[in-house]
Amino acid sequence: MKEVTVEELKKMIDAKEDFQLIDVREPAEFSVANLKGELIPLSSVPQNVDKISKTKKVIVHCRSGKRSANAITFLENNHGYDNLYNLKGGILAWKDEIDPSMPAS
Repeated sequence: MKEVTVEELKKMIDAKEDFQLIDVREPAEFSVANLKGELIPLSSVPQNVDKISKTKKVIVHCRSGKRSANAITFLENNHGYDNLYNLKGGILAWKDEIDPSMPAS
């Protein structure tokens, strides 16, 4: 599985690169802290495949990286995606390495 680090994601955001950021956490987690991605909770990924781009880089994240890895595995195995990247360490890594002021999710 392809991954990006939080440092790489920060550089992509700062450079205003064209990519899609998908958050597969639950709405309550998203409301506490988020990276301004599109919220598609893991349980609803199968019903929302049409919202996930196949033509540009897609970064998928969750709290620690496990749920996003599950979402990516599902999309690659069942829908032929090859443009998905897991955010290594998830939002916890973002809090630790990029924005310590972010509330714990």
